[in-house]
Amino acid sequence: MAETHDPIPFQFTEDMKGFVAAGQTSFEDGYRDGKANGSSLMFHLTLKTDDVDRFLTVPEHQAAALGYVEGPLVGGRCPVEKGWFNLFIDTADAQHRRMTYRLFFRDAATGNKRTLSGHKEVQDKPGFDVWAATTTLYTNVFDGHLELADEAGASPLASGILHIEILDFIKELTTVRAFAPTLGARIDAVGRFCRFFMGTLWEVYGHLPSFNMKDYEREIPMYTTEGVVGAEITTFPVTTADKLGISVTRFQRAPSDDVVVLIHGLTTSTDMFIMPEHKNLVQYLLDNDWSDVWTIDCRMSNRFSYNLKRSRMTMDDVALFDHPAAIAAIRKQIGPNKRIHVICHCLGSVTFMMSLFGKALDGISSVVSNSVSLTPRVPGWSNVKLALAPALCEYVVGVEYANPLWRREPGLSVGKLLSYAVSAFHHECDSPECHMLSFMWGTGYPAVYRHENMHDITHRRAGDLFGGVSFHYFRHVRKMVQAGAAVKYDSADPRYARLPDNYLQYAKDIDTPVLFTSGQDNNVFKDSNIMAFNKLEGIVPGRHRLKMFPNYGHQDVFMGKNCHVDVFPHLLEFLNTHRGREAR
Repeated sequence: MAETHDPIPFQFTEDMKGFVAAGQTSFEDGYRDGKANGSSLMFHLTLKTDDVDRFLTVPEHQAAALGYVEGPLVGGRCPVEKGWFNLFIDTADAQHRRMTYRLFFRDAATGNKRTLSGHKEVQDKPGFDVWAATTTLYTNVFDGHLELADEAGASPLASGILHIEILDFIKELTTVRAFAPTLGARIDAVGRFCRFFMGTLWEVYGHLPSFNMKDYEREIPMYTTEGVVGAEITTFPVTTADKLGISVTRFQRAPSDDVVVLIHGLTTSTDMFIMPEHKNLVQYLLDNDWSDVWTIDCRMSNRFSYNLKRSRMTMDDVALFDHPAAIAAIRKQIGPNKRIHVICHCLGSVTFMMSLFGKALDGISSVVSNSVSLTPRVPGWSNVKLALAPALCEYVVGVEYANPLWRREPGLSVGKLLSYAVSAFHHECDSPECHMLSFMWGTGYPAVYRHENMHDITHRRAGDLFGGVSFHYFRHVRKMVQAGAAVKYDSADPRYARLPDNYLQYAKDIDTPVLFTSGQDNNVFKDSNIMAFNKLEGIVPGRHRLKMFPNYGHQDVFMGKNCHVDVFPHLLEFLNTHRGREAR
């Protein structure tokens, strides 16, 4: 008979301190503002398990968290009523583990229920960042006692960052305890914990670059509409004033006085709204009484081959030529008196907001603008890429455009070699298309979405959903980032004379209500839409709204497998609020 041992309880104590700001939904900005106004937050926790071996072997590595949360934001010191700590839980990324904290407590001043939800990101990135990864806690405080599944539908009361200070870390090491009957058993239990901790860090950081690439067999046809059922689908070609072909597509179940128009971002297309592997936005709207839905494929769509060559098109072209022509084509089909509501994403959002706020079009009843709009901001490394990549790629490397499918091209090419180089720095998955998307957009591993939010099929077919694009758009993005606002690329070019040099110029005049949205973990355009909302709130208080989605990034807000639960109901609520609203 196998020898059995009694479970060995195990615990250690941890103190984390930092700053949060009420009303903030950006971790970095919350920390900065909280530090400036003295809104500190800390917790003192004893993390304990009744069975150290079970704690180390079960996938969730969960322990109880006992102690208190303290800070002026929560009315002083608040005992934790119930808490959990998870150590090094697996994520959908190969070299990425998370430590998570969930603490239920009550505000010491008001007695209201509160939740502290925090996570540490332990992931292999360039540079030596083990200390920062294991001691930095990205923190939200929510109203009520919320489970993880409820977070995406909630708005944080406050956000910020907590850290373990070096002296507290040294103190933490002295609190490690194993409660076994003999000294040898206690030492052995602590040793097992240390081996697990250090071994996991080695798994994350101690490996060589891998160029593994899974074979790809298309599972979902390109440009399919099978994700939308119960609607008549019609595509209308549109010619812009600068003689370029774009298109609009109608998904109609029944006539309606209110129609919704969906606009994709750069390198994607209508396909991001009609994906058959999960309930997509078009189907969701049709099933919720919005029976006439349209999509626009503007010149940034991956469906058009003219993107696979060097060009000098800018976002001014899209704002001046594409969106007005597309809306006019839709008006031609629906008539002059129907109300149009728009949901737009990424640079599709930037360019549509440029059209609307630049007075290139009107008659829009409401807008949902996702990720970025009139005040683009990007992470630090993205700034470097925006500055260097266009010239280096066009004139030094000699590639005409960026393409996520480069590594799957037959034979040898400069683009294929560049894709191999990019994959050398990305170990989070075995999809070269995903690696290239992180190179093309944003800063992260991955950058454009969180893997765990994506359906496996969506991740595998990223090369079909995102296409190639000329580098020149990046130059325009950089100019906007430097200006802190959406601005014209070339103010001296007479072709764009009817557009303002700064697209915020007429902000006070535009009475169309806008819901600004973004994932809280947006690694492409950071807190751009928070900045846009705050800017417009200062100009026209109360006209617009802001909604952030915890645990979401940039693209997964629309393409994630659970968007119909976590995201779409909030868009629907906004649309329903403005249904019947006449554009003025």
